[in-house]
Amino acid sequence: MSTVRLFYALWPSPALAGSLAAWAEQARPHCGGRAMRTETLHLTLAFLGPVDAALADALAAATPEKRLAPGEIALDRYGVFGRQRILWAGPGETPAGLQAAHDGLWQWLGGFGLGAPPHPFRPHVTLLRNIERPEPPADAPPPLLWAYDRMVLVASESLTGGSRYRIVAQSRPQPG
Repeated sequence: MSTVRLFYALWPSPALAGSLAAWAEQARPHCGGRAMRTETLHLTLAFLGPVDAALADALAAATPEKRLAPGEIALDRYGVFGRQRILWAGPGETPAGLQAAHDGLWQWLGGFGLGAPPHPFRPHVTLLRNIERPEPPADAPPPLLWAYDRMVLVASESLTGGSRYRIVAQSRPQPG
């Protein structure tokens, strides 16, 4: 049985991804670590992990019809996941609309036999891995406003030296 490692995410525009990469470079002298490649920066809505290839195909086929209510998130601070040695950018508080999108996505995924993780949703964009200092820089750059209206289904393929992400499906924006 073959499996595909999948996650749903918000995918930034090239300009926003460039701004996030600049945040990483600004923090790197303080934290050390390895910057994520600009083209891989994203905000995970739901990490599915390895799923059967047939289920992956079903999700890819259904994703264009799964609407995501438009919203925005202000990335205004650095944070650290100490055990994982990750520096991230994220909001001070999870916007209600983004929390609703996360919860609604997992409810929808329940129809495919997938269950939500037990831990609370913490929206973030991983900027640096393998950081050397367990605390974030004191000052973040000016906030970045991320307006979103769709999500992507991404396959993560392990390669020597990291992962390659491939967008396999995208939701459509709500008609407006």
